[in-house]
Amino acid sequence: MSTAPGPRYAAALPATWLAARMAVDPAYIDAMRRAGELLAVREPGWSEWRYPAWQFDHGTPRTSIARIVAIARSRGIDEAKLYAVLTGPLGLRNNDRSLVDLLHEGRDDEVVAAVRAAG
Repeated sequence: MSTAPGPRYAAALPATWLAARMAVDPAYIDAMRRAGELLAVREPGWSEWRYPAWQFDHGTPRTSIARIVAIARSRGIDEAKLYAVLTGPLGLRNNDRSLVDLLHEGRDDEVVAAVRAAG
């Protein structure tokens, strides 16, 4: 299977790049994904997990990501749906803003509540 990004997640980072940037082994990045410390997505039929850059703040995972992933997993929300929930527009009144925008503003509790409601 190919490891090239598909169109949906083309802006997400491959584990090898991320591992080099963080100066860790790629297996450590995968362990963080499996432990729910990072969100990773992959196109159907593709083998490589990709990591959205917005979940990092100055090269380290945002502390809220583990909470968000845990809530999603407890609600049966898979990675692709969680990515869609976090990156989709909030509504007509929000000028195409997303939950990711709220993360960048430090409004983590609102994001957690929205993910909880999405399940």
